[in-house]
Amino acid sequence: MLEYCIDERADREDLDVRVVTSGSKLSPEDAADLMKLAAQISPQIVVVVSPNATLPGPMTVAKEFAGKDIPTIFITDKPGSKATESLEKMGHGYLVVSADSMIGARREFLDPTEMALFNAEMVGVLSATGVYAFLTQEIEKVIAGVKENRKPTLPRVKINSELATEGFFTNPYARCKAIAALEIAEQVAKITTRACFVEKDRDTYTTLCSSAHEMLSAALELSREAREIEKAGDHLLRQPHMSDGSLGRKSRLLEKPVKRSSG
Repeated sequence: MLEYCIDERADREDLDVRVVTSGSKLSPEDAADLMKLAAQISPQIVVVVSPNATLPGPMTVAKEFAGKDIPTIFITDKPGSKATESLEKMGHGYLVVSADSMIGARREFLDPTEMALFNAEMVGVLSATGVYAFLTQEIEKVIAGVKENRKPTLPRVKINSELATEGFFTNPYARCKAIAALEIAEQVAKITTRACFVEKDRDTYTTLCSSAHEMLSAALELSREAREIEKAGDHLLRQPHMSDGSLGRKSRLLEKPVKRSSG
């Protein structure tokens, strides 16, 4: 979803986005193929989105871009936070999304339908609670720096529930529900990790996978409730992009966005 977060209406005139992906595989060989494709694009900014940035595949990409004069940001999950020191040493930025939890990847439980539902619910939680807005703002700061021909300050942030929701809600009850949703989503990983890598009994790990996915569904419901509270008071924050790339801002449904700097 990230590429759409920085150009949600497909009308920005100040940038073009290209996406290369390895799909679900994260091997060094896949990473090497991606690097060949990326080289053909000659990017001015690189954003790498990957679960667990400590894995060989993401690290291959990190090492390839180390020392190059291309601002590079890694967006990863909580296990990937172990890579932050290495990423800093290589000159990269990072945004760690603690609530972006591992899926229940057991064959007895996970099929394409369940996979799609889990990811749809995760996107719902991360968007309604302010995580995507936070990611967008941090990336926009880097884009602004490149546009102004200056070396941008790269983000190096571990995004927790309090940081993501700060300033995103006007109603304190809405923010409380959003924090609760993100805390639940973060706990999903503990259950799925145990199910996928610890438990050997089929009935046990299948039940745990299902329980973790039920937790995410509950988190999504809390996220929706938080958004509905904001809507009820006509204070729902919207930050649309303008055609020049700057971010607008509005909170009331029928008002126009006020243009503000993307930096």
